[in-house]
Amino acid sequence: MAHSSPPNLTEIVRFLAGFRLGLHANVFLTYLIVGMATLERASTSPVVHRAIPDYTTAEAGNPFVEGWYADPDTEIYDGLYWVYPTSSYAYDEQTYLDAFSSPDLINWTKHPNILTTANVTWATRAVWAPAPISRNGKYYLYFGANDIQEGEPEEGKIGGIGVAVADKPEGPYVDAIGKPLIGEYHNGAQPIDQDVFIDDVDGQAYIYYGGHSHANVAKLNEDMISVGTFDDGTQFKEITPENYVEGSQMIKRNGIYYLMWSEGGWTGPDYSVSYAMSDSPLGPFNRVAKILQQDSAVAKGSGHNGVIHIPDTDIWYIVYHRRPLSETDGNHRVLAYDRMYFNDDGTIAPVQMLVKDNFANGEMFDWKTYGGDWSVTDQRLSVANSDSVIAVLDTNFTDLVFDVTIAITSGNGDAGLVFRATDLSAGTAGFEGYYVGIAPAGTVSILKADAGTWTSLSEATAEVSSGTEYRVKVTAVSSQISVFIGNSAEPVVSATDGSFVSGATGVGVRNASAKFGAVSVAKP
Repeated sequence: MAHSSPPNLTEIVRFLAGFRLGLHANVFLTYLIVGMATLERASTSPVVHRAIPDYTTAEAGNPFVEGWYADPDTEIYDGLYWVYPTSSYAYDEQTYLDAFSSPDLINWTKHPNILTTANVTWATRAVWAPAPISRNGKYYLYFGANDIQEGEPEEGKIGGIGVAVADKPEGPYVDAIGKPLIGEYHNGAQPIDQDVFIDDVDGQAYIYYGGHSHANVAKLNEDMISVGTFDDGTQFKEITPENYVEGSQMIKRNGIYYLMWSEGGWTGPDYSVSYAMSDSPLGPFNRVAKILQQDSAVAKGSGHNGVIHIPDTDIWYIVYHRRPLSETDGNHRVLAYDRMYFNDDGTIAPVQMLVKDNFANGEMFDWKTYGGDWSVTDQRLSVANSDSVIAVLDTNFTDLVFDVTIAITSGNGDAGLVFRATDLSAGTAGFEGYYVGIAPAGTVSILKADAGTWTSLSEATAEVSSGTEYRVKVTAVSSQISVFIGNSAEPVVSATDGSFVSGATGVGVRNASAKFGAVSVAKP
């Protein structure tokens, strides 16, 4: 049925212009025209409805941005999620800070050099661990600089926590006061690793900070660039919880104040995050539990966190840095986030570092390829027709549940999943591990790759054709390997083999081209 459009404002004015109207009619006409104009503008203005980012982890993969970064803190400005990290290089090379913004926690825009040592006259060495916040129409960035040690301020050395200000979230930020905001040790706390928090009860701003295993809280004045005074006349109160090392972070949920911090050594695998709860922003803060730590299957050195809370929801993400399993350089850290859940009693559940990649950001940051021409197109990891090539994640799973979608796009060979893979430096000709492949010839195979020798462990027939996407799931528990296609509750093919115990996960092709999507690797 045809649908006719109502007359627009121009047509109505032209029609009424042909009549001689009285005063009251002219007034009515004026209101009518203004009202119609407003309605027309409203009807043609685009309405932006952003989906709530309700994820279990970084669905497009961790790290969620490219590069060596650490110590992230977060803010939400004008509907965008912002992450402000340290540039993770050798200390004296940390002379600048970048930021990242995203409308959906998937697609990120890099804002380089938002603050550099050139903008801070007293910063003669590194700047790191930024903490953002906004107030009174200005954007503030608190940071550590120069890494002063105990006794050095008394010797005239300058360093500590600085504050910079900007008119926009992306800067450029400039030093606000020409000196450190906190430049001395108080209560044994090194002036580093700050977080700034504005309480919604009374609008009071607080700065939580401290290294060398001591934590302090101080008030910030309304100007956000000077330290206030408590009712007892002091300016710094020690709040050090058990096992505290550094990396203070404050959040508030349902009237409860959560102080989070890092434990362990930042260059080691045992770096981690713990927390305390209190009814007051000043504590006391008694340690409750450790909630984030290394996972030998996923990453190590997981710590120094920020938190993203999706407004008007109870969706929370912990944003942190971690070190890939194969990296040995202490500065080689990357940014990640995972869902953070609260228990019914308000305590925080242990955070599980998940491994997923749906390629929605068009990137393959955490994938390492061995041969072949790989790219991301239309949320799929694609590889051109190749003899034998693989792409792997830096993981080390033992028992696993491994899901991937696979579509063979050309060739008579197969495409599939790689798991428990080791000796990857030798490439496809020399690695050891397992491979499950589907072929358009109508077969599903479980094979063992052993330094160039491929052995078939089991094979079955299945309806597989080129150009069709299939969900393939592999479960490997101890020596038992099972393969499922689509929504099948029963395995299509199974095998028993205990040759390889643990290793990397990935995808590959043999004499074919293919597209892979919706990657998920988890423990059973």
